Amino acid sequence: MIKQNLTSAIPADSEIDLTNCEREPIHILGHVQSFGCLISVSNDWIINHASLNTNDILGIDHGDLIGDPFNNYVLPDFVHTIRGRLQMLSHADAVERIFGLKVVANGGLFDVALHRSGHSIVMEFERSDAHDVTDYAGYMRPMLDRVQTASSIEAMCTVAARQIKAITGFDRVMAYRFAPDDSGEVIAEARMPDMEPMLGLHFPASDIPAQARALYKRSLLRIISEVDGETVPILPPASPEGVPLDLSLSSLRAVSSIHLEYLRNMDVSASMSVSIVVRGKLWGLFACHHRSPNILSYKARTGTELFAQMFAYVLDQRQGDLERSEAELARQMHDDLMARLADGQSIVENFSTIADAVSSVIACDGIATWIDGEFKSQGRTPSREEILPLLRFLNTTAASRIFATDRLSDSYPAAQEFSDCSAGILVLPVSRSPRDYLILFRQEISRAVLWAGKPEKPAEPGPNGTRLTPRKSFETWKEIVRNQSQPWSESEIRVANSLRMTLLEVVLRVTDAASRDRERASDHQELLIAELNHRVRNILNLIRGLVAQSGSEARNIADFTGNVGGRIDALARAHDKITRENWNAASLHDLLATEIDAYLGSNRDRLVLTGPDALLQPEAFSTLALVMHEMITNSAKYGAIGEAGGRIEIELVAEEDGALRIKWQEIGGPPVRAPKRRGFGSTIIERSIPHELKGTAKLKYDIAGLRADFMVPANCVAEFIDPAQVKSKQSADKADYHMMALSGHVLVLEDNLIIAMDAEDIVLQLGAQKVSLASRVDEAERLMSEQKFDFAILDVNLGSQTSEPIAEELQKAGIPFAFATGYGEGTSFSAKFPNIVFIQKPYSKESMQRALAVMALSS
Repeated sequence: MIKQNLTSAIPADSEIDLTNCEREPIHILGHVQSFGCLISVSNDWIINHASLNTNDILGIDHGDLIGDPFNNYVLPDFVHTIRGRLQMLSHADAVERIFGLKVVANGGLFDVALHRSGHSIVMEFERSDAHDVTDYAGYMRPMLDRVQTASSIEAMCTVAARQIKAITGFDRVMAYRFAPDDSGEVIAEARMPDMEPMLGLHFPASDIPAQARALYKRSLLRIISEVDGETVPILPPASPEGVPLDLSLSSLRAVSSIHLEYLRNMDVSASMSVSIVVRGKLWGLFACHHRSPNILSYKARTGTELFAQMFAYVLDQRQGDLERSEAELARQMHDDLMARLADGQSIVENFSTIADAVSSVIACDGIATWIDGEFKSQGRTPSREEILPLLRFLNTTAASRIFATDRLSDSYPAAQEFSDCSAGILVLPVSRSPRDYLILFRQEISRAVLWAGKPEKPAEPGPNGTRLTPRKSFETWKEIVRNQSQPWSESEIRVANSLRMTLLEVVLRVTDAASRDRERASDHQELLIAELNHRVRNILNLIRGLVAQSGSEARNIADFTGNVGGRIDALARAHDKITRENWNAASLHDLLATEIDAYLGSNRDRLVLTGPDALLQPEAFSTLALVMHEMITNSAKYGAIGEAGGRIEIELVAEEDGALRIKWQEIGGPPVRAPKRRGFGSTIIERSIPHELKGTAKLKYDIAGLRADFMVPANCVAEFIDPAQVKSKQSADKADYHMMALSGHVLVLEDNLIIAMDAEDIVLQLGAQKVSLASRVDEAERLMSEQKFDFAILDVNLGSQTSEPIAEELQKAGIPFAFATGYGEGTSFSAKFPNIVFIQKPYSKESMQRALAVMALSS
C-alpha cells in the first residue's frame, strides 16, 4: 500500500547491496515512463536521451542524437529561457519547472523540468495539458486554512489527504507517519468506498530502505502513471567515462520490476507519493493509489507538491504549538499544585491531590510514593512487599534524574512477576538522602499491532530473485507485545521533570506560609458564619411576621394553616424560580401561570392574559409573587374564580418610561363590596408594591367584579417580551432543529471545490451515509442517471449555468432538495418552486438543520 515507491531507489537492471545501502550511490538506470521524454546536455552537447520518445513526443528525429549540439534542435527562445532558469537552481537538489513552453518550431507547448545531475543538465519534457486550467496556486490558501482548523495532527492529515484526493483524482490517498524506529503507520486515509481500508496498519522499517528514505528527502514527489505502461530506455546508459546518469531527481524515471509486482499484487495501476519533510527530517508521506492509469498534469503534480511543502510548515507549527502547550500545562500544574498545597503539609499527606494532578496530565494506571519509609499508592501498582526490592534497584539509578522505561523487566527481571500492573515505570526522585520517589506505573499493554504482513519477514524469494520481492498477501499480521507498556513520550518526560521541580519546592516549603493560610481560612470561615447568621435571622423574622399577621385574621386553625402555608409556598415558588434562573430576571407570565394552576388546573383558560410578558428583577419578583398569590387566593374564596363561569382578565402594559402596569378585572363572579376590615392579605396587596418597590396599588370594588391597577417602576423590570415572538420561538423549539438529521445518499451540486467539500463535511456530520459532488449540470445529470439519491443541495448559481434543470428533474422524481444561495438568486426560483427551502451561504450545520426543520414542518 504505502510502499508504492519503496523500491524505486533500486536500479531496474542492476543489483544494489542493501546491507550497505546508506553508502551506496543512488543511480536510477534503465528507463523512463513513456508519457514524457528526457534529454541530458553537457557543455551544450547531447549526452543522453530517452530513445523513441524523443521523436514521439518532441518530434526530434536525428539518429540517436548523442554528441550533437542541443541548439540545433530547439528554438533560440527556449535556449534563452533554459539558461535563465539555470541561474535559479539554488542548490544541488533544486528543480526548476516551466509550463507552456514552445520547444521546437513545429511542435506544441511543453511543461519542462530542469535540474543538474553531475556535470549534465537534465531536461524532462511533457506535453502541456491545455485542458487543465485549474488555479492550483489559488487553492493553496483555502486548503491550508482547512488544515489549520483541524483539532489534532491526525485530523490535519485526514483533511490534507481528502484535499489531495480531490485535486488529483486518486482513488485512495493515505498519510503515512514514520516512527522513531523507522517503521510506519497509516494515520489518515481518504478513499473510494469500495477501496480496501488501510487506516491503522503498520509497516516495518525494512519496507522502506534507508536509501529510499534518503531519496524521498531529495525528491519530494514520485509518480507511476501506469504500472503496466511501456517504458523507454536511456541511451546510452552511461557517460563516456562510464558513469551512469543519476536520475534521482527525475520525475519521469521508471521504477524496478520488483515494485511494479508489488503494486500489481495490490490491484493498483497508478501511484504517487509526496514527502512530508519537517525541519530536514522525513516525517512521513502522502501515498496515492489508483485502480486505473492516471497521467496527472505537471501543474497538478506541482500544486500537490507545493501543498505538501506548505502542509509540512503548518505541521511543524502545530507540533511546536503542542510542545509549548505541554510546557504551559506543566507550568499550570506547578501553579495549581503550589496553590493547593499551601498548607505546608508533606507530599505523603497531600498524596491524593498530587496523584490526581499528575494523572490528569500524564496517562498512567497507578501512582505510588515512598517518602521517609512511608508507602502510599493509588490505582494499579505493585504491593508494598513488591515495591521494596524495586526501590533497591532504583537506588542504583541516577539520584537527580528521571528514570523511564516501557520494558522494566529488561533491566529488572523480577518485574515480570507483576508486569500486569507495572510493565513500564516513570520514576521521579524527590530527594537525595534518603532516596524518596514518586513512581508512575503503566500496565502491560498486550496490544495487537496490525502489521501489513509479518514484520520479521519483509522479503521472500520470487520471480525477481532474492532481492526485495514484495509480499503477495496484504492481510494484516497481529504481533502480540508482552512485558511492555505504552512508551513514555518525550513530552511526558518533560512534564515529569517540571513536576519533579514542583515536588522539590513542596519539600522545601517553610511552615510559616501554611500558618498564614490557616489563619486566613479561619477568618474567611468566621465571615461566612456571620453572613449566614444574618440571612437566617432575616428569614426567621419574615416567617414570624407572616405567622403573626396571618393569625390575627384567621377564624380557625384550618384557616390559619391555609393562610400561612399558602404564603410560604408562594415565597418558595418565587425563590425556586429565580434560583433556577441563576438569580436573574424571571417571567411574570410564568408566575401567573404557576399560581393559577393551583386553582384551575386544566381550566387555566379562565385566566385571560394579554400584553407583553415582563421579566422582573429578583427582588421585585418575590414581592409580586406574594401580591399575585393573595389576589388569586381572594378571587378563589370570594370572587370570580370561585364561580363556575367566572374569569379573570389581566392586561400587562409597558409604559413609555419602562414601567409595568398590571390591570386586573374579574368578570362573572358574585357581587363584590369593600371589606369592612383590613386583613393581612389586603395589607400585602395594597402596601407591598408601594412600600418595597416604590410603585402604586389601587383597588376598586365594583359590583360587577374587583378591579385593580398596579404600577411597578421601570427599575424593577429587566425587559418586555413580545408574546408573538415567544410563541414563534416556542414553535421553532418544538421543531427542535438541533435534532434534525440526514440519511442515505446526498447530492451536492456546487461549482466551488472548497465550498463543496465544506458542504460534504456538514452533510456527513448530519448522518448521510454517502455524498456525491458535482460542479456542473451535465455532471449532476450523469450522477442521477447512474445512482439513486435521497436528498440534494443545489447551488442556485453555477457560473454560466443555474441548477434549475436539476431541480426540475428532482421534483419530477419526488426527491426532496434545498437551494443554496449566497445572494438574491432565490427570488426568481420562488414562483417555479414555491415550497422549496433556501439555505443561506456560507454553509453551516445550523443553517442546514434549520432548513430541514422548516421542510419537516411544511411537509
